[in-house]
Amino acid sequence: MRQRTKREVLAFVLVLAAIVAVVLGRTWKATVDRNGPGPAEPFRIAGNFYYVGADAVSSFLITGPEGHVVIDGGYPNNGPMIIASIAQLGFDIKDVKVLLNSIPLREQAGGLAAIQQASGAQLWASDASAPILASGGDNADMFLPIRMLFQVGLLGFAPARVDHQFKDGDTIRVGPIALTAHVTGGSTRGCTSWSFAVRDGERLLNVVSVCPLGVMPVMRYPEQRAQIEHSLGVLRSLPADIWVTSSSRAWGRYTKFVASQAAKNPADAFIDPNGYRAYIDNAGD
Repeated sequence: MRQRTKREVLAFVLVLAAIVAVVLGRTWKATVDRNGPGPAEPFRIAGNFYYVGADAVSSFLITGPEGHVVIDGGYPNNGPMIIASIAQLGFDIKDVKVLLNSIPLREQAGGLAAIQQASGAQLWASDASAPILASGGDNADMFLPIRMLFQVGLLGFAPARVDHQFKDGDTIRVGPIALTAHVTGGSTRGCTSWSFAVRDGERLLNVVSVCPLGVMPVMRYPEQRAQIEHSLGVLRSLPADIWVTSSSRAWGRYTKFVASQAAKNPADAFIDPNGYRAYIDNAGD
């Protein structure tokens, strides 16, 4: 019997890996679509800054007299949920003028297309995130078997129309609302954190929406470690009275919401500069 060459063995392993990835990917997608993040009560965090996300995956609304901004769209099945939460708070989805994203993954970008369709809002993205959002999640830095699942439609999400691209340090404005983009790569190349101010009564509070910094096991690229170190330095330099991130548990959404119900000033429960520093320090471990 002819002995297989190394090339043949490698080809066989790659085909087998692809088959396993397809089977596991289909099962995972079906489970998420069936039992994905459920709804959460929308609420005011401080001033014109609101929570409109799911129970486990965060999305945020910033309101203004000339239009509103939404950060992140959750899973694909969270789009209608976010739209309903905005209406529950008394705002019109048609007044959402800008959509922003932290990281172009299914968990944070899946619902953007639905929100964009309902609102007509303009989607802004970093140069590196733009093609991923426009393709529905296909990222060249993913390991090949996983990337194949996006390319054949087993994973991914509805592509969103990217209207504008921004550079690190650019400010996106909607009337008096001003959000500064900080490209804090590490999880992905174009991962973006956002800093902005909200007025709560007489106080002006600094808010930072942190892009996740964890290294995902299915994605690697040469500059990744250097980008993470740079991102940690950038985030440490930002003043933060209130901080949030796309994982609701990471920033304590439920705990802080419960505490806000008993607080004399509900916004006080969300002021957490020590938690912000701890989160960044732990991300660098």
